[in-house]
Amino acid sequence: MRFNSRTSSDGVSEQLFTLGEIPGVLWTPDGAAGTRPLILMGHGGGQHKKAPDIVDRARRFVAERGFAVVAVDVPAHGDRPKVEEYDRIATENQARVAAGEELAPLIAEFQALVARQTVPEWQAVLDAVQDLGHVGAGPVGYWGVSLGCGLGVPFVAAEPRVRAAVLGLGGALATAEAAARITVPVEFLLQWDDERVPRSQGLALFDALGSAEKTLHANNGKHGDVPAFELDSTLRFFARHLG
Repeated sequence: MRFNSRTSSDGVSEQLFTLGEIPGVLWTPDGAAGTRPLILMGHGGGQHKKAPDIVDRARRFVAERGFAVVAVDVPAHGDRPKVEEYDRIATENQARVAAGEELAPLIAEFQALVARQTVPEWQAVLDAVQDLGHVGAGPVGYWGVSLGCGLGVPFVAAEPRVRAAVLGLGGALATAEAAARITVPVEFLLQWDDERVPRSQGLALFDALGSAEKTLHANNGKHGDVPAFELDSTLRFFARHLG
């Protein structure tokens, strides 16, 4: 793990790093020392590790709860190079939608493909970050919606260090089997008028989760209209389950 830069503002330290070929960012309290909860955040499709919604949430997790937060660019996003296979699939999917096919199954197939790469990458990121003295091997949470949900469900299902997860804006077409293996508490976000993920698929994914404690937060609006107050709920959720 190589740190490339460090900045600080309002009590929050931001460190850019690379782990092999994976570019990432770590936020911690200024002067942090010792073990603390860590949240891994998965960004949305077409976004990157420092997308505004990722940064806003990360800074609040750090400033208000003293957590550490890490986010990395998923393949073909942010500072990572393009992947010819992914570009080809995207072009083919655009043509298939134009010809009348439904979008949701195509998104699900693509996310399942990418998850086979991101799950081991994110596990390696956890290994490296938890080796740092100002983070340590404390409890881990996961936050990810949209693409972050499609990749996050198989990650949470595979990673025993994750003790709580916020997921949403995703469907069950490709992730129901993995969702059934998730047993940690989950807060699930669903937009009632989502134009990208059919409501029935979002509800099916929530039903598929194997967690004994799971809460559905359904709000009016389209895919990108998650209300700002849901961040407050997320803060309370992680504080309750991660300490």
